[in-house]
Amino acid sequence: MLIAARTRLHNPRAERMVAGFSRLGEHGAVWLAIGVGAQELDRRRRADWRRATATVAGTYALNTAIKQVVRRPRPELPGLPVLTSTPSRLSFPSAHASTSVAGAISYARLGLPALPLLALAKGLALSRLYLGVHYPSDVLAGALLGAALGRRVERRLRAR
Repeated sequence: MLIAARTRLHNPRAERMVAGFSRLGEHGAVWLAIGVGAQELDRRRRADWRRATATVAGTYALNTAIKQVVRRPRPELPGLPVLTSTPSRLSFPSAHASTSVAGAISYARLGLPALPLLALAKGLALSRLYLGVHYPSDVLAGALLGAALGRRVERRLRAR
């Protein structure tokens, strides 16, 4: 699956575009920016947005801690170099996937349109396979981690 993602639909222009797009997800940046912006725009629910944004940040922190424990190296495919830089040489789980799913779920529950959020999350997660920096299981584990933490926000909102 990784070889297919790393070899199909590739050309220099597409690779540059996907690498640029993928940079939006570094350290959860795009999700943190959405959360901070929403806090400013929706002052009435600022505390809810702050909690959702903190969930994204916490997801990133937990993901980083798990990487340090698991210590799985990033894929190395003969003849197929990775197409982007990475913050570390560790692969499991994918922080792009975890922060993206946590952000999409958390922010959709606060009223942002779910489909664009989920499309952004899916694109960022899959970009990591396309660029050759994660195994499919890294992305799946990251998405599951993000879903679990994102649903915590939903439960807290319902409880209130």
